[in-house]
Amino acid sequence: MADHTLVFIVLGLTLAAFVWGRFRYDLVALTALLGSVMLGLVPGEEAFLGFGHPAVITVAAVLVLSRGFERSGVVDVIAEQVLKVGDRLFLQLVALSGTVVVLSGFMNNVGALALLLPVAMRLAREHDTSPSLLLMPLAFGSLLGGLTTLIGTPPNIIISSYRGSITGDNFGMFSFFPVGAAVALAGLLFIVLVGWRLAPQRAGKASTEDMFDTAHYLVEVRVEEESKAVGWTLRELQQELEETIPVLAVVRDDKRRAGHAFLSVLKEGDILLVEAGPEEMKLLEDKAGLRLGIDPKDAEAVDEEAEDESQEGEEDDVSKEQPRTSKQPASSVEPHSKESNKPEKERTKKKEKRGIDTEGLELVEAVVRNDSMMVNRTVTQLRLHNQYGLHLVAVARDGSRLRQRLRDIRFRAGDVLLLQGGESNLTESLATLGCLPLASRNLTLGQPRLLAVSVLIFAAAILAMMFDLLPAAVALASAALLALLVGVLPLREGYQALDGPVIVLLAAMIPVGQALETSGGAALIAENLLVLGVDWPIVVTLVVLFLLAMLLSNVINNAAAAVLMAPIAASLAGGFEASPDPFLMVVAVSASCAFLTPIGHQSNTLVMGPGGYRFGDYWKFGLPLSLVVLVVAIPMILLVWPP
Repeated sequence: MADHTLVFIVLGLTLAAFVWGRFRYDLVALTALLGSVMLGLVPGEEAFLGFGHPAVITVAAVLVLSRGFERSGVVDVIAEQVLKVGDRLFLQLVALSGTVVVLSGFMNNVGALALLLPVAMRLAREHDTSPSLLLMPLAFGSLLGGLTTLIGTPPNIIISSYRGSITGDNFGMFSFFPVGAAVALAGLLFIVLVGWRLAPQRAGKASTEDMFDTAHYLVEVRVEEESKAVGWTLRELQQELEETIPVLAVVRDDKRRAGHAFLSVLKEGDILLVEAGPEEMKLLEDKAGLRLGIDPKDAEAVDEEAEDESQEGEEDDVSKEQPRTSKQPASSVEPHSKESNKPEKERTKKKEKRGIDTEGLELVEAVVRNDSMMVNRTVTQLRLHNQYGLHLVAVARDGSRLRQRLRDIRFRAGDVLLLQGGESNLTESLATLGCLPLASRNLTLGQPRLLAVSVLIFAAAILAMMFDLLPAAVALASAALLALLVGVLPLREGYQALDGPVIVLLAAMIPVGQALETSGGAALIAENLLVLGVDWPIVVTLVVLFLLAMLLSNVINNAAAAVLMAPIAASLAGGFEASPDPFLMVVAVSASCAFLTPIGHQSNTLVMGPGGYRFGDYWKFGLPLSLVVLVVAIPMILLVWPP
């Protein structure tokens, strides 16, 4: 079998695995690489040269520098200004989308989105704006901003390195700017004037309470004298139940202790604040002998009060939604036998006290990233509590809370989790798991010295690249090293900033992409395109190339799309006996235009859960935006990079 046929088979299986999504894309890419070696398509001694490829080193350095910007407070200074725009939706869109476009040009676009996502959620909450109107424009803006510079997005870095391999001269830091800036500006105008109207408006998803309806599922159960749970630890309780029922807090002697930090044994009179529905309540009663936190003798009095309030037209969602046992409201905290005889104001105070109080429980929302270790695994397999000190309270997908048992949920990229954990290790645990916190954070402006140092280091690297003093990989790697040495970023956080799956994906796919070229596969594809377009002008071929790369980037990682399409673009240029620059630039732009699906780019996936989006929501907004990019990009490429 011919080598190019084997390459097509390997790539076909690889693309199918990417689209299927059952396995992480870095594992798929590594499998493709090792399979190519075993088939003789990639020499064994060259199999892992991709890990030292300049494109891979450049991407790694940019990730470290991006984290340095975050820690030094550079981005928070900008975010603080964004939060001042007020309640006008137009200004919110301009501030968020415009800021992420600018940031994405000088740091990794996924990193820029991750930094502004909590800001967008906070804006939505403070001004009662549906986050679905803000988050998709924010994600698309991050993709557009990455087009403007060499380091904005991995496809630009890959295309620059590939150009260097065939012409001996890489694209420079701002070689992408004339085309990228025009496309980004046109895209930004479309987003803030027209595009946001195409995003779905999903109301009531802006807060933890609305997303998860948490208060309606929190109940208090009491440890009675005859309860089996007397003398058990919380871990033993979970083992006995054989079910993941989060215990958010334990109340003893009027003092509340967070569940994740409660290491004592349960005693008579303890009250457990648990996340439970009717099935879980039955388990707690049958297997542990736990009862709802109210004395039975007071049930009648409370029922009478609830009836009176209903007649007065006062809506009490908690009492309606929570599970009941023997007609007892699940939200009760303490006995209220004499409450109905008390004055109205005192009754109101008591009523407020009976509501479940979640203050101080350190609940945080987090979204599961594409590269998270949680993807396709359950809470039991991850051992969230034992390994990371986290309680899983609830899971939301596509903007709605999942009602199935927590232990049965296999996490997906884009899921929004409601977690409880200790403040000291919460951030580190989320970073290790590959989750992005969404809760509104307090903006920290960092230290002025570190802020200035990080900017100066980055500026020095840019100048070295602009004046050809150092190759891009060397200049940026030196800047990343210097940032670590001077303390802008601790070494541990520097390693955490490295996006392992992306690094492995690039390092594995680069030799496979080279095999596509050396086997003659890229030339064969280009020849067929040339035969079909023999009478076409070059502009039509560029449009076809643009559409092919864009469609590919919407189903696989954009870096992989650039790796695969670059040899085809170069072969097409050779067939036309034209400069490869416009063809390569078309691939660079189109590979970053993954606006049609939530799986084409991490930015799209990250906003899917918080925005309450569904798979089909993306193309309604993304298709016209893609056409805008196409209409602007092709003429600009021909103007700046004539064939």
